[in-house]
Amino acid sequence: MLIYHHVADDTPRVSSVTADELRQHLQYFKDNDFQVIALDVLINQLRSNLPIADNAVVITFDDSFENNYTTAHPILMEFGFPYTIFISPGSIDNRVGPVLSWDQVRAMAADGVLVANHSMNHEHMTQLQPGESKVDWHSRIKQNILEAERRILTETGQSHKWLAYPYGEFNSELETLVEALGFIGIGQQSGAIGAATKLSRIPRYPAAGQYADLANLGQKLRTLAFNITHYLSADQQVSDNPPTLRLQLKVSDFLPGQFRCYAGTEVLEPEWLNENTFEVTASKPLNRGRSRYNCTAPSLTKKGYFYWYSQPWLN
Repeated sequence: MLIYHHVADDTPRVSSVTADELRQHLQYFKDNDFQVIALDVLINQLRSNLPIADNAVVITFDDSFENNYTTAHPILMEFGFPYTIFISPGSIDNRVGPVLSWDQVRAMAADGVLVANHSMNHEHMTQLQPGESKVDWHSRIKQNILEAERRILTETGQSHKWLAYPYGEFNSELETLVEALGFIGIGQQSGAIGAATKLSRIPRYPAAGQYADLANLGQKLRTLAFNITHYLSADQQVSDNPPTLRLQLKVSDFLPGQFRCYAGTEVLEPEWLNENTFEVTASKPLNRGRSRYNCTAPSLTKKGYFYWYSQPWLN
């Protein structure tokens, strides 16, 4: 699954692709026989334990930007590719920044675009407000998610119960809440999707900025999801710094000796606690804000493919 934000040449490069770059991406998918599928198809496959094609691609956009309609939408319609926009209804209501109007959202929905939840106002959802208790936080965030979903339903007739976490930020409490509400949680950490993907933290590969280059993007599209059976120590919210990632996974299609993790440029040699459980810890504390450990290993059976898992950290 891919995440885009702006489609423009006058917006921050880190979160943007130009119209030409987007067209190049879509042409690449077409020329290389990738299956561009709608997000609801993917979610149904995950929920029903149906196989997901290695060459399947899902296209998503975050943040309600108007250029998604004026620039990206005509190009996507030209190719006939389905896609999803994650919007914040409060930002649209209050015209916060260069955002879509409800008329534009409805026009996109009428063309088959899936419209889903990105919180009411693009909040840092894991953060407590000054003096706020965990109980009050829970109530506030629950109301936020449900109100955003209600507004999307009222304006578009759609209610998918998919929440793309603003800034990709989540923690175990938010994941638990999302699951209790019957929602799917979607992050911004990179990674492939497979049968064992956790439905409260579905990954997406960024496709903008430095990642818009087709050589980089093409490689990421040929990745596989590790078969993770237990997330033993993988809460995004950092308590110990540097944090320890500890996962249990099936080791069948890769060699443990070829498994590596990375914290930025630092190579993290995994410690295998048993034949299918590993842990890694960076040598230095993480900087304040968001960061990641990335773990990879080449597939034994699928030439040119490698497994990829990204663990997001919020310090």
